[in-house]
Amino acid sequence: MEQGLVTDIGLCIIAAWMFAVLSQFLRQPLLLAYLVAGFAIGPNGFKWVTNPDSIQTISEIGLSLLLFMIGLEIDLKRMLSAGRVITFTALAQILGCALLGWLVFGFIGPAQNKLEALYLGVAVAMSSTVIIVKILYDKRELETLAGRVTLGVLVLQDVATILFLAVQPNLKNPALAPLVLALGKVILLLSVAFLASRFVLPHVFRFVARLPELVLVGALAWCLALAGFAGWLGLSTAMGALIAGMMISTFPYTLDVVAKVTSIRDFFVTLFFVGLGMEIPLPTVAYVLWMLFLCLFLVASRLATVFPPLYAMKQGFRVSLLPAINLSQLSELSLVLLALGFKSGDVSANTVGIAAFSFAFLAVASTYGILKNDVLLHAVTPWLRKMDLKDLDETGHESAGDAKSKRICLLGFSWTASSLLAEIERNRPDLLAEIVVIDFNPVVHEKLKARKIHAVYGDITARDVLHHAGAAHAEFIICSLPNMVIKGADNLKMLRQLRELNPDAKIIVHAELLADVPKLYAAGASYVTAPRLLEAADLLQVIEADEQKLLAQKQQVQLKLLEQRAEIIP
Repeated sequence: MEQGLVTDIGLCIIAAWMFAVLSQFLRQPLLLAYLVAGFAIGPNGFKWVTNPDSIQTISEIGLSLLLFMIGLEIDLKRMLSAGRVITFTALAQILGCALLGWLVFGFIGPAQNKLEALYLGVAVAMSSTVIIVKILYDKRELETLAGRVTLGVLVLQDVATILFLAVQPNLKNPALAPLVLALGKVILLLSVAFLASRFVLPHVFRFVARLPELVLVGALAWCLALAGFAGWLGLSTAMGALIAGMMISTFPYTLDVVAKVTSIRDFFVTLFFVGLGMEIPLPTVAYVLWMLFLCLFLVASRLATVFPPLYAMKQGFRVSLLPAINLSQLSELSLVLLALGFKSGDVSANTVGIAAFSFAFLAVASTYGILKNDVLLHAVTPWLRKMDLKDLDETGHESAGDAKSKRICLLGFSWTASSLLAEIERNRPDLLAEIVVIDFNPVVHEKLKARKIHAVYGDITARDVLHHAGAAHAEFIICSLPNMVIKGADNLKMLRQLRELNPDAKIIVHAELLADVPKLYAAGASYVTAPRLLEAADLLQVIEADEQKLLAQKQQVQLKLLEQRAEIIP
């Protein structure tokens, strides 16, 4: 029996590695490779592993470690400080998708009963943090308003997952008394976890901090202990592991714990998803149709629950639509929730399989959707206008007005533009009345309006927007955005369009690569900023200040300078 377990684990790891290498070559998500590997070697594939229960215990440990790691990466302060726009949007999305899913899947399928439909509805309400954050980070969109809304909704989805895990063991008998008892157990679990993380664990970790292996063992012991305590209370062990991670997420040892646990977690998590892949039945035509139906429902429900609240809060087409596109996939936690439901007998293997195939399909499709979200935005905008919906530039949020009389035109408003405006306010306040800003961030517009700075809502890559905002008549046109931030264009393309639109303007653009500077001058730039050169000079001054024992003085000068600034983007 022991030899059979070792053999099964070996086959799972080998298959997972082979499919993972193939997925990297094809640039597909790793989780998709693990699911395919499990299906291929499982009872419905080549039947190399006919007893998937042999790795169930190890995969459950992997699940606990996965949720522990997710807990470590949850920022409690960010949760508690979620703004009104994010909070309202997240509530509308989570509750709306879960309710719609429960109703639709309960009446149409593929769920066999209302309880299974509830599991599926909650699963469909969750989106993949791993996929979204990685793509938005690569696109440099995490710090945009649409990116922050997306990330905020993901954080609150994690909260909803915790709440569902709290009541999941009592869903078969949803009477008031058991639910109240479950709530009491959750409060007890949270109280014990909080008190331990507040008064006990800091001293323990401080004591063992000099021995890194003890930090790792201590973190794992804390994870499994709280998971075991949750199980002893009759709650989900997965919930205990998640809370264990959240409670020590602010410790100074968190990065060290994450770095050391990651390799161990990856081994067990691989087995978990390979084991999940073994439970996927052989697809039939009906099976594929249900998968497509679930995917279409998920995308439609995201649009129906994310766009309306954001649009109602005057966020404009862009900020209202992009988060809906970004969130259009199933979460890894969705598969975890359904696996827990399958384990407790609430969810059928058929539903788990359909969800797994849907996860794989949407993981691929949504990747392209997020990468091309600006293209989708431009394609959908005419249809939104046909529905008599108006963007911010058509609702009086701001107008071009006397933009044609403005001498200085700032294209896009990010950190550099914010600092430039602060410099002008401190040293040349007379120039403020001669500035027009073109940007599509509604929050920035409100702040500019409060400072009495003229702003025009629009896409800086669109010729009609530039003309409407007065760029054709401006004396100075400044674009301080790097190429990665400019959607659908770059500084060279922008420069050529601006030079054709306004041959006489002094045009200043940004260059990340020094090799781009001559090209930009050849295309007609009046000046090219290369921030890396300025930063390098500043760093050399820091080194020289330290050599002269003046580093502390230089630090104080910088802090005093920052105290005098009140930038729009801090």
